[in-house]
Amino acid sequence: MTKKLAILCALLMFAGSLGVAASAPLTVTSPDGNLVVSVEVKSNPQPYLPGNRLYYRVDYQGAAILRDSPLGMDFIGAPPLDHDFQIAGSTRASQDNTWEDAFGARRVVPDHYNQLSVSLEETGALHRRLDVIFRAYNEGIAFRYSLPRQDNLQRFVLSSENTGFYFARNATAYESTSNRILNAYETQFFPVDVNEVKPAATAVLPMLVQLSGGPWLAILEADLRDYAGMYLGGVLGVPNALVSKLAPLPDEFYEKQFKLIYFNSAEAVRGATPAASPWRLILVSSQPGGLIEHDYLVKDLNPPSALPDISWIHPGKAAWSWWSGDYAADVNFKLGMNTATMNHYTDFAAEHHLQYLLIDAGWSARNDITRTIPEIDLPNIVEHAHACGIGVMLWLHWEQLKKQIDEALPVYEKWGIAGLKIDFMNRDDQEMVDFYYEMARKTAAHHLVVDWHGAYKPTGLERTYPNVLTMEAVQGMEYSKGSYLTTPEHDVTIPFTRMLAGPMDYTPGCFDNATKAQFKPREVQPMCQGTRAHQVAMYAVFLSPLEMLSDYPESYDNKPGMEFLEKAPTVWDETRAVNGEPGKYITLARRKSDTWYLGSMSNWEDRNLDIPLSFLGGGSYDAQTFADGADADTVATSLRISKTRVSARDTLHVHLASGGGFAAILSPAQ
Repeated sequence: MTKKLAILCALLMFAGSLGVAASAPLTVTSPDGNLVVSVEVKSNPQPYLPGNRLYYRVDYQGAAILRDSPLGMDFIGAPPLDHDFQIAGSTRASQDNTWEDAFGARRVVPDHYNQLSVSLEETGALHRRLDVIFRAYNEGIAFRYSLPRQDNLQRFVLSSENTGFYFARNATAYESTSNRILNAYETQFFPVDVNEVKPAATAVLPMLVQLSGGPWLAILEADLRDYAGMYLGGVLGVPNALVSKLAPLPDEFYEKQFKLIYFNSAEAVRGATPAASPWRLILVSSQPGGLIEHDYLVKDLNPPSALPDISWIHPGKAAWSWWSGDYAADVNFKLGMNTATMNHYTDFAAEHHLQYLLIDAGWSARNDITRTIPEIDLPNIVEHAHACGIGVMLWLHWEQLKKQIDEALPVYEKWGIAGLKIDFMNRDDQEMVDFYYEMARKTAAHHLVVDWHGAYKPTGLERTYPNVLTMEAVQGMEYSKGSYLTTPEHDVTIPFTRMLAGPMDYTPGCFDNATKAQFKPREVQPMCQGTRAHQVAMYAVFLSPLEMLSDYPESYDNKPGMEFLEKAPTVWDETRAVNGEPGKYITLARRKSDTWYLGSMSNWEDRNLDIPLSFLGGGSYDAQTFADGADADTVATSLRISKTRVSARDTLHVHLASGGGFAAILSPAQ
């Protein structure tokens, strides 16, 4: 061997020892070939930060949708782990499975992806290691950080991630900003230029984004466990760019002194290696409705059910006295938090084939959730409900439940309680996220289903603990009692934004429908904005395995539209997005067994819609339709019910009034 050849061989061996840092970008492609993720360590010019950093970019159908976007982690008491990297190795994997979801928008869920795991090592003195795992699905891409066990990084305090989402061109984002003090995700989503998202913003997830010329994206997170919730802000000096932010841990001093929780701490996550972040998920579709059809990726990225037996978990609809404000007409007892009122709602639930009675705040003794107030005879209520085939759920403030959790849950199981509505958490810092998992695990051990209110958005916990039926995390109908916020425009925005994360307890069912001019907020016997058909359609459009009928019983008696509320399931075998545009209108079709339930909703604009029925199977179907009446623009309760016979070749031509809607039940012709 010549001296030159020996030197060349030595250089090649040295380059090999550094992994593939100097090679072409690593890529992973979705099974259908439409999405390509490219991963590379390199030094980029300004406005990027200096140093060899890890970047990822994404192409969709041959065109860039995300340009070089940085990845990394910042620590307290240690240097950031975001630059001076070399790639130490990579591995690949793939999966093509399905699993069954008994509590979602589709029964058989695909889990089909190609995976690339990239192992990084610092070139500096510490030589800390970081793995980043990328998955490419047909419906989107996901990635997460993984910190292996290592001597130079055993325990850590994370302040932030440097996770960038740098769009390849101009884009519109549907922004919903939290104040980060007490955050229950009960805000509205407004379209803004991505460049208008301020660096100081704390925009909540999901964030819907439309790139100029397409496609549509949605940024979410999945498998949020023992970690802090993620938000988004703009990037100073970088156009069309967003960066992650983490909910910091609460400041102990302020919490103790003022009984308020201020996020003043710079600490976000306390942990020890090995550790992993949640998945950062980007759904991609040429049409916004496609994102709704593919929201199952949030659950795919979570562990399978931890419960060996789920036969005791029952989805369904609930009667609920809180929203109407203790109002009822033509009853011979005093309305309120008392036994007679709860039994009255139970009778209504039984008559209309509901599954639950929800007893809201005020039933328990002060500072003791194992005792009731004198006006509530809970054994009587539970016995009456069980005789009617109805399960009883109890409302609880999370702080009191946390204090008495191990004492209260066995008591509720002994009482025969079916589930809990847990409220007012209003946080998604690491401590609160841990509380959710503790509660999901412990309630399941006592055969209790859960409805989270005052909650953060779903991240797929309900796959691992399917006793978690639903979560609020939405500006729902309760806002009609004291504001003008829950408008039809809002109603047709949240299916494309908040609902992408998972089940959404909006609490529909208002039958005191009002036009824009007629509506006035009121606490007792509240009204709602939009037509009766608009409200009825929510039971096909909004996803929630536990759904409320929020009005008082007499408001439903013999009223047009009640039949749809009574018949509509709350979990589905298949979901199709027929048409729609965020903030304007939406049409969804959902199938249970061989029957389809269709819902269309409009903003304050009246519109004519063509609804193709190509999603139907073969043969003819009997369609029972619930449409805005001819005078629904001025009489919002006006509803026209009719029947017709249709097939997959047909198109329904429907008119939606201002704030209007349309619903249909399509069953195989007899």
